[in-house]
Amino acid sequence: MRIEEFDSNFAEHPPGGEATVFCDVSCSPFTVHGLMREEDGYFRIPRAAAAAVSENVGVLNLHTAGGRVRFCSDADRIVLRAEMRAVSKMPHFALTGSSGFDLYADGVYAGTFTPPYDLEDGYESVLRLGGGKMRTFTVHFPLYSGVRRLLLGFPPGSRIERAPDYRYRLPTVYYGSSITQGGCASRPGNAYPNMLSRLLSCEQLNLGFSGCAKGEASMAEYVVGLRMAAFVLDYDHNAPDPAHLEATHAAFFETVRNKNPKLPILLLSRPEPNPTGEELLRRDIIKRTYETAVKNGDGNVWFLDGTRMLRLFGGDSGTVDHCHPNDLGFACMAKFLEPTLKTALQKTEEQA
Repeated sequence: MRIEEFDSNFAEHPPGGEATVFCDVSCSPFTVHGLMREEDGYFRIPRAAAAAVSENVGVLNLHTAGGRVRFCSDADRIVLRAEMRAVSKMPHFALTGSSGFDLYADGVYAGTFTPPYDLEDGYESVLRLGGGKMRTFTVHFPLYSGVRRLLLGFPPGSRIERAPDYRYRLPTVYYGSSITQGGCASRPGNAYPNMLSRLLSCEQLNLGFSGCAKGEASMAEYVVGLRMAAFVLDYDHNAPDPAHLEATHAAFFETVRNKNPKLPILLLSRPEPNPTGEELLRRDIIKRTYETAVKNGDGNVWFLDGTRMLRLFGGDSGTVDHCHPNDLGFACMAKFLEPTLKTALQKTEEQA
């Protein structure tokens, strides 16, 4: 017997039988954030820039982590129709997070457009919202899959308008590992950069490249050309060993700092509440980058100790595999970073 036969909450609810007007989100009044688009789909940074770092970064660049579409509407029902070019399925990662979309209404979670388990190249899903008043909606793109095209469907006669701008319109740019990309949040909105975007009303660009963020000089050179409100450096987990981290971390920081002398930069070590000796060594390497910068008079740099993040209210319950945060772990990270990032964004605003 299939579980949905005795628990309807597990059933799929594809749209059907109702009049629906579909709109491509690449067109006005929708605004797409954190992504670029060409005819064959969405990606995060120019393809040539990603391929120059490594072949694998070129592939992961097609994953839509951090992507969002925003709009205002009075619709009481929204249908999602996604055409996808890649779908990631992993034993420790919910399909709703790796390949699904979720929806927020006025900053409050409104539901997940849940993909079918046999998802291959796209799907349809519907959320019934009730009400009928104008609200600001955000749809988060999948964290570990590629999207060719996204259509949203509305009841005929629904009003659709442009969403208000974020308070902080220049993006906070996050560079890092699979944790930065969002593994293993149960749905996209629970990745810590997405949480911070909602908490602080800030634009963001997610440059998390699972297993492939190694502090390459070519990536640093790309980052320095971005217009940013703040930069978060978070690739500890992908440095193959402490020696590699030591050889690249300060150099990456200095490359960004030399071209962006007033940019707020947050330096993170891995979120590990029970660190090993090697993990403490890695933390201290990152802390030395911070201490050297402060000694040189840098007043726009912060160090965030990853050994403290998950202790906020998660402890060793904050991961799925002693590495990748679950939703509790990501909530800990977002709350731990929030006051520092808020201070950093306010500094940028004051310096403008």
